[in-house]
Amino acid sequence: MSIDATDRRLIEATQSGLPLVPAPYAEIAAGLGLDESEVMTRLQAMQDSGVIRRIAVAPNHYALGMTANGMTVWDVKDAAALELGAQIGALDFVSHCYLRPRALPEWPYNLFAMVHGKTREEVAAKRAEIRALLGDALRSGDILYSTRILKKTGLRLGKG
Repeated sequence: MSIDATDRRLIEATQSGLPLVPAPYAEIAAGLGLDESEVMTRLQAMQDSGVIRRIAVAPNHYALGMTANGMTVWDVKDAAALELGAQIGALDFVSHCYLRPRALPEWPYNLFAMVHGKTREEVAAKRAEIRALLGDALRSGDILYSTRILKKTGLRLGKG
């Protein structure tokens, strides 16, 4: 799907987030001179086609006191990775989970899951839950703790 000028304006109007008002789509529509239903239809069409991956709440975990953040990395058997990844991604304490190709021999990990907590001990306990879920498919794992925020935004369209 290609986007037209109106879709582009809609993406630009929403790329920094939705307004925190009772009717955010109506407010966006008013700002663009559109009907609320057209805004919602266009956003859904772009999401269905893959132009927009998702529309979701993205809380600032640091502002919520969750300053111990660890990317758990796992080397799991390829045959089990997809199913296990879905199970891990469904855990309420995992903010995102994905598969990536290994970069052997230096980087054997193919499954990644981000875990947030108030302390490293809390994150380590959550990591232990993931380790138990992986069972016999697990070959090795590690955790990489965040030390600073490098980027907290999605793609930004330039004007034009």
